[in-house]
Amino acid sequence: MSMPTKLLLLSFLMYRLISTVGLTVEMVDPHDLELELVRLGFEGHHKHKLSIDPTDVEAASLDFGGMGQAWPLAVLHPTSADDVARLVRTIYESTHGLTVSARGHGHSINGQAQTDNGVVIEMNMRPGLTSVVVGSEENSYVDVWGGELWIDVLKSTLEYGLSPKSWTDYLYLTVGGTLSNAGISGQAFHHGPQISTVYELDVVTGKGELLTCSEEQNSELYHGVLGGLGQFGIITRARIALEPAPQRVRWVRVLYSNFSAFTNDQEYLISLHGRPTSDKFDYVEGFVIVDEGLINNWRSSFFSPRNPVKISSLSSNGGVLYCLEITKNYDEYAADTVDQEVEALLKMLSFIPASVFTTDLPYVDFLDRVHKAELKLRSKGLWDVPHPWLNLFVPKSKIAEFDQGVFKGILGNKTSGPILIYPMNKNKWDDRSSVVTVDEEVFYLVALLRSALDSGEETQTLEYLKDQNRRILDFCREAEIGVKQYLPSYSTQQEWMDHFGDKWDLFLHRKMQFDPKRILAPGLRIFHPSVPSSSATSSSMSTPSSSSSSC
Repeated sequence: MSMPTKLLLLSFLMYRLISTVGLTVEMVDPHDLELELVRLGFEGHHKHKLSIDPTDVEAASLDFGGMGQAWPLAVLHPTSADDVARLVRTIYESTHGLTVSARGHGHSINGQAQTDNGVVIEMNMRPGLTSVVVGSEENSYVDVWGGELWIDVLKSTLEYGLSPKSWTDYLYLTVGGTLSNAGISGQAFHHGPQISTVYELDVVTGKGELLTCSEEQNSELYHGVLGGLGQFGIITRARIALEPAPQRVRWVRVLYSNFSAFTNDQEYLISLHGRPTSDKFDYVEGFVIVDEGLINNWRSSFFSPRNPVKISSLSSNGGVLYCLEITKNYDEYAADTVDQEVEALLKMLSFIPASVFTTDLPYVDFLDRVHKAELKLRSKGLWDVPHPWLNLFVPKSKIAEFDQGVFKGILGNKTSGPILIYPMNKNKWDDRSSVVTVDEEVFYLVALLRSALDSGEETQTLEYLKDQNRRILDFCREAEIGVKQYLPSYSTQQEWMDHFGDKWDLFLHRKMQFDPKRILAPGLRIFHPSVPSSSATSSSMSTPSSSSSSC
């Protein structure tokens, strides 16, 4: 889009916001060539602005994936859900083809929070919405702003001795951001993904309507928004189920050289989800070690220097090793009992006998474990780099074939980041949500969480890793593995249709119902935003797109 066109659209947007929602205007310098630096603030106690400040715009043009940049026209810093609704409604009623994306902590990978022809709403403010309601064990919940970080939700609920049930590995993500994808970690085998623990939502639709939705009220919007990739609405409030929070965590890691033994043990452990708390672990994950270098990776910092691990001494062929990661939650008064419970469960497993590594720490420290790694990487300048992540749901029946073709094949003996692998129970996922999984009762998450580094090594460059991702997807297609992408990214609408499969018609129906002009979350390139020209009609929604995504 040319600069004159952007200025015309920006002028229109400013006029509409002034005339329809009563904004005040502060023109710093009307002749300034820096896009005239118009500043708009909502009337109220705080002066939050619709900003075109270059610093704000540049920050909103990026995401954690770092593989593409999209420059918005402006950035909104709202003070309430009403601010969000008024902005979206103004853009919906316009005829200029503008779009809107909600941005939380900027941790999306493939452009979900980006737009290059509209406004990014920065949701990472705190309007004082957090409210904990303590009821019975089955009825306690917390109401939180959609832009609240999970780490802050945890801190608020712990004041009442409570905690959300299901997590992501990294807590510096927003509630709305993870719920728009699913939100998964090692508790998902028992509690399901985070979207399975949501009682109620407030959502701003693509029409600018602010609606409350739940199983009973506006249920189509409720199920659509959960895992909906931001396509149907912007989550401004979520009511999250809580449970009593444990005080401490017994954290155990054991190693395997045999992949079948590793997966059999993981599948056995998640089959215990219905057992009493004493007879199961509370968290089950795992990761792949494809070379000795990973032992010094942040994911392996668990292994203490006082208890060194020599990978080659544990692997029978010097090849791939697998680490099972499990935890047991407990309160301090039950410390003696937890030893017995962990020992009884470990006796059922077939790991390498000499490879048991155990640590003990406060519950909050375990949940926030990745943040320490983030600080280390930031100190070395290794955090704000491109992240060509590939997250896949792999059917249980094909996981051994995937291991042979990818872990022992395509990856070789080098990696530039953690490779997670752990199973989940499909019956813990609600098929009415927008999330796409695979058609087996047990399926695995395989997450290749790589970082592209300018280290001089070809295998760590962005192009090499992106090509490796393509090779992995090609292998899965040719071998008919039947994978589905988590945090998906595709170049054409036909690929999106294939991704959603039997859910595509419902996904399309929900888009037409809640965002008929396709103005929300355009960065994923699932739909073409509508434009005022006569060539754009509603039929374009179901027409495959040939445009490529740079995000």
